[in-house]
Amino acid sequence: MSAAFWLLAFLTAQRLAELLIANKNTKNLLANGAFEIGAGHYKFMVVLHGSWLILLWVLGAQNAVSWFWLVIFIALQLGRVWVLGTLKSRWTTRIIIVPNAPLVTKGPFRFFKHPNYIVVVGEIAVVPLALGLTWVAIVFSLLNAWMLWVRIGVENKGLGEAPNS
Repeated sequence: MSAAFWLLAFLTAQRLAELLIANKNTKNLLANGAFEIGAGHYKFMVVLHGSWLILLWVLGAQNAVSWFWLVIFIALQLGRVWVLGTLKSRWTTRIIIVPNAPLVTKGPFRFFKHPNYIVVVGEIAVVPLALGLTWVAIVFSLLNAWMLWVRIGVENKGLGEAPNS
């Protein structure tokens, strides 16, 4: 099997594991008084990320892997682990507001308001670039920028309106 296959297999397994973790965390948060905002755009985000991953498999599974971009991808994964480890049971793929809970300000949140989005922005560009799919990196980076513009706006508004936040 090629390096591209293993990169995409890792990425796919990671995304599926994250969905399981996110769904578990979301259910627990909602059961304990949290509420979701921005659910209307969530399906578009899922389609965007799912389409990106499928396109990578279709167009890139047999391509050579750029080791330069692979090293950057690995660095992004360290950032992802840092974010998930910091948020723990509050990490989810949805925008969940926990009333009366303080905003997280430790870990990468000391430096960035939305560190997970920085990781995702990097991955959307870096993985296709690692597979020589420059146009996929450009198109999906633009689509993701639009999605994040919507999502961060909703999230910031919700966090600003959350009690004691």
